[in-house]
Amino acid sequence: MSIFFIQLNDWLSKNMFIVVLSGLFLGFFVHITDSPFLRYIVVALFAYMTFITALGTSFKEFTTVIKRPWIPIWVLILVHFVTPLTAWAVGMIFYPNDPDIRLGYLIGSSIPIGVTSIIWTSLIKGDMAISFVAVTLDTFVVPTVLPLFFHIVVGQTINISYSKMVIDLMLMVTVPSIIGMFLHDWTKGRIANFAKSIGGATSKVALFLVILINSAVVMPQINWDISILKTLLVTLFVVSASFFVGYLGSFALKERTQNIILTMMFNVGIRNNACGLVIALTYFPPRVAIPMTLAILYQQPLATIVSHLYKRLQTA
Repeated sequence: MSIFFIQLNDWLSKNMFIVVLSGLFLGFFVHITDSPFLRYIVVALFAYMTFITALGTSFKEFTTVIKRPWIPIWVLILVHFVTPLTAWAVGMIFYPNDPDIRLGYLIGSSIPIGVTSIIWTSLIKGDMAISFVAVTLDTFVVPTVLPLFFHIVVGQTINISYSKMVIDLMLMVTVPSIIGMFLHDWTKGRIANFAKSIGGATSKVALFLVILINSAVVMPQINWDISILKTLLVTLFVVSASFFVGYLGSFALKERTQNIILTMMFNVGIRNNACGLVIALTYFPPRVAIPMTLAILYQQPLATIVSHLYKRLQTA
């Protein structure tokens, strides 16, 4: 049985595009009403994925990065300062007379790192310790950075329940990460075998369910007409540009190894679009939410494509 799950996990790891696209595709046909209970399910699924991923990382690796947090801090600078500038430029070029859409791109580029960046970092054999630290630091930085960002750039003060956001992120990232790393050290790494078999396979199923749920919730909010085509193409460019900013940002590092490059790309490229969607729908006109809604559809498929293309280029 364990051999079966090892083989299944290996196959799923090599064919993540099937997991991602099937979840996205089924979301078109499954009607799910968003609710607090559904959000709890998503948080639980994320926590499980993070826990399984953390089983392959030791506290020693984590504390080494904590003592020298320059790379995670550089990731946060790219996430909260550089990519918003990119989105602002794109918005001015393609939507000079549409402030709502421009604002949507700006919000989408300033929101926190997505939790799935940890899962993707694990799948692409990136530096898990850096990813854990970056997401954890962002959890505590966001309550200060986002209100300041909106006050300076948008000229509006927004009152978001950051305490709930921090609690959710800690439940999805910090707590399961600590438990997973503790078990890794306690078992002297033996439990990592579970993460490569049953745990790994079921965590891919959890990712599939998260993508399906988000896709099903988002689809009804999109008005599929000819006017959406331009926004689809521009959003594709903006989301892709975030991954590219992470790649370019890696050139500023002294230790520019392949696993660090991949970690930079996925931690800068993958964002918490659900957070951006809540901000847009709560505090701004509905049109502001369109870029984030489309970004949710693009982000995971692009992650599979970026991973595949990078590996192909490295072996070419």
